[in-house]
Amino acid sequence: MSILNRRNAVLGWVTTKVLKRVVKKKATDAVPSARTGGAAAGAVAALGGALFFWKKKRSGDDAGE
Repeated sequence: MSILNRRNAVLGWVTTKVLKRVVKKKATDAVPSARTGGAAAGAVAALGGALFFWKKKRSGDDAGE
């Protein structure tokens, strides 16, 4: 009897498909979604950066007068 036959090939294919699905599920569970605060943190950081540069620009204009 051969080691590589149709039954073992199908069993390996099914196992690979199931394991890929499990690994993808674990990977998506490990990464925080954008709805949990990632988008809010990005928005706050962008707003803070804009205010920082706006304030710096205004203070530079006042120093020249």
